[in-house]
Parts: sequence; C-alpha cells; structure tokens
Amino acid sequence: MTPGAVRAPRADLEPLGTAALPAPPPFTPRHVLRTIGPGVIGLGVAIGSGEWLLGPSVIAAYGPQLLWLTTVAVVLQVLLNLEMARYTLYTGEPIITGFMRTWPGPAFWGSVYAVLSFLQYGWPGWALASATASAALILGRIPGAGDAGLVIALGYATFGLCLLITLTGRKVERTLELAMWTMVGAILLYLTGLSVTSVSSATWGRTAAGFLTVGAFPSGADWTLIAAFAAYSGSGGMGNVFITNWMRDKGFGMAGTVGYIPGAAAGRIQLKPHGNVFPVTAETLSSWKGWWKHVYVDQWLIFGLGSLGGMALTAALALEFVKPGATVGGWGAANMLADAIADVHGPLFWYVTVFCGCWVLFSTQLGVVDGLPRAVTDIVWSASRRARAVRGGDVRAVYYSVVVLFALWGMIALNLAQPLTLILVGANVAGFIFVLVSIHTLVVNRAFLPPALRPPMWREAALVATAVFYGTLLVSVLWRLM
Repeated sequence: MTPGAVRAPRADLEPLGTAALPAPPPFTPRHVLRTIGPGVIGLGVAIGSGEWLLGPSVIAAYGPQLLWLTTVAVVLQVLLNLEMARYTLYTGEPIITGFMRTWPGPAFWGSVYAVLSFLQYGWPGWALASATASAALILGRIPGAGDAGLVIALGYATFGLCLLITLTGRKVERTLELAMWTMVGAILLYLTGLSVTSVSSATWGRTAAGFLTVGAFPSGADWTLIAAFAAYSGSGGMGNVFITNWMRDKGFGMAGTVGYIPGAAAGRIQLKPHGNVFPVTAETLSSWKGWWKHVYVDQWLIFGLGSLGGMALTAALALEFVKPGATVGGWGAANMLADAIADVHGPLFWYVTVFCGCWVLFSTQLGVVDGLPRAVTDIVWSASRRARAVRGGDVRAVYYSVVVLFALWGMIALNLAQPLTLILVGANVAGFIFVLVSIHTLVVNRAFLPPALRPPMWREAALVATAVFYGTLLVSVLWRLM
C-alpha cells in the first residue's frame, strides 16, 4: 500500500477511489456553526439515557461519588469518536465500512455490527420513557401500572413522530441536526436556569468533587446499574459509531465526495458504495488540519462538554432535591426529578420539568430511530450490489425499508418491559460494543491510513484504555451474575 492510497484487503467491497480533498470551510464562528452537527445529534442521544435517567438513578442510590465515571467515560468517548472520525475524514466512509474492510470481511462484520446495533437500540425504551412523561402531563400525576395502556399508546405516537421527522427535509442528517439544536438548546437552557437559581453552593461543591474523585466505589454496588451509567455517560456504544455516519452525510473531509441519504421528499442523490482517498501532499495536509479544527469543536466542545454539562446539571438537581435512597424504577423513572423538584417549588415546576423530560427522552429516541437504520443501510449499501440496484440505485429504498421494519418491531418491543429495564439492557450491551469498537478502530487506522495521517501513540493508547475501562466494568457485571 503506497502512501495516500488505500486498497481493500478483500474484493467483497468496492475498492476505494481517489479524489481531491475538499477545502475545509474557514475557521470562523459563522462557518463553524454551519459545519458542526454530528456532535449535536450525538449529544441529543446522550442526554436522554445517561443524564436524565441513569444519572439521577445513580445519585439517588449512591450520592455523587460515582460521577467520576462520567468524567472518564466522556473523555475516552471523545477520543474514540475522534479516531473513528479520522477514518471518515480520510475516506469519506463511516467507520462501520472500514470495519467491514478488515478480515474476515464484510459479511461477517456487517452481520456483527447490525446485530449489535439491534441488541443495543432495538428496544425503544426512550420512546416508552418519553411516553410516561407525556402520560403524566395528561393525567396530572405519575402513571401507574393501571395506566400501562395509555403509556404504550403514547409510546406508539412518540415512535411514529420520530419516524415522521426522518421523512422531512432535503437531507435526513440536516433535519435531525436542526431538531436536536432546538430540543437540546431548550433542555439545557431550562436545566441551567433551574440549577443556578435552586442548587446550593454546597451541593455544587459535592457535585464537582464527585466528577474529580477518580476511583471511589460504594460498597454493595449494583454493577449492572454502574456499568450502564458508565456506558451511557456520553452517547454509548453504537451511538458513538453512528456519529461517523452523520459525519459522512454532513460532508466532513472526503465525505464531501461520496453523497448522503436524502429525505423522502427530496430529489435523488447518488450515494457511492465506496469512499475516496486523497494523495498526501503539503497542500492536502494543510486542508486536513483545517478539517480537524471543525471536528475538535464538534466533538470536544459540543459533544464532550455538553455531555459533562448535562450530567452535572441533572446530578446537582438530583442531589439537591431527590431524597437519598429513593426507589427508582417502574413507570415513574422518567419523572423522578419532576416529583422531587415539585415538592419544593410547587406544581408548576412539576409540569415544566415533566415536559422537559419528555423532550429529553424524545431527542434520544429520535437519534436512535435514524441512527440504527442508517447504520444498517450503510452496511447493506456498501456490501450488496443487488440492494444498490433497487429503484435504480436510490438509497432511500433501503433506508426507509429498514426504518419501517424498525418501526414495526418497535411497536412490539414497547409491550415487553418497563422503560428503565429496556434501557439497562441496551446500556450493558453498549459496554461490550465499546471494547470491540475501540480495538477495531485501532486496527482500521493502522491498516488503511497512510503514516502521515495516523494518530500519535498516545491516542492509540487511549483506544486501548477505552477497551480496558469498559471491559473491566463488563467483567464485573458478568462475575456478579454468575
């Protein structure tokens, strides 16, 4: 393999082409705001499970002493996201396609990552949790077991609204991005205002200490909850992998040469089944560094800082208002903070906080409704000539077919268990995914990137650290289940 060119090790996928590296947008505030986006979608996915559900659950059970897991998890996840993005910037392909280019080939790895995507995100727990908040707004109280029919019906409606949003706009990624900007912005604005005006300085001090006291563990801990909390502090497993699929559609680096998945009502856009690479020269290295500036803002400032900030806000509110040892679970899990805040500030804050929770959880389900079908579509699109021939090579035939199948399954899965149970299942699957993806990303970047574009050793060490961190938590869970 010569520098600046990549050749797939197997003939199962279309070989990578060559093209000129698009020039990065100027690094000015206006252009940065127009360029970033995948980090916003990733933050929208992150804030619903880790920050809103699992964070307060951990605080109620153990206080702030486990918040350091969020600090470690978010830093490691950002570094993992950046290394997956490295492949996408160079080839224009999402990282899953890079995984499929490694031995034993696309049939094996495509199946593995499709199954893992389903095991983590095939359980629409966020739609159900969001529906419990919607039901609470209608009933004026936390729904109970007798209200299961209403909650499930609203879960159907929540799931359907997510699907409807994916149908609108010229580019699915852009529609999702705009929706996430609106929801995440409103959520963080409300939580910030409430935290600043209601949380004591002593509570803020305990919260900050929790984020910095690395290594503290409570005795008799529920390792299933702890591992889930660490996995969903940030996006979690395949949610991190999906970020490169959104980067491809956003047009980061060489992704600007391969196309994107258009909305249902948009005109047909050609999405190439393979990426393109560029020759490494002094000029392209300068452009490469320019693209990295935008990626750093997208991942460190939007995804990373947003994930830490979201957890800090909900953790501080939980410490201030939720009674230690409060039982978390059942149909009221999504509304625990609202109940606690209303006990102090009155019923108006109950309604506003429940509505905020509804949006938080809806944003996560929206990201999943696009992310899972998008990943499966890219797997099928890159690996199957037969799929690319459907409707004259219109990728929407594959994407929306997968979306519909996911919707039908989601309608069934909504009836299987309570929301927190569904989310805990997916979160622990995410821990295993982190172990696999961290090592696989290291392999891909060493195999396919020219030396000048490969990461420094400390970044490779960070990938190994990610695998060790989540692997240790996963082993702890399995050991206690045996």
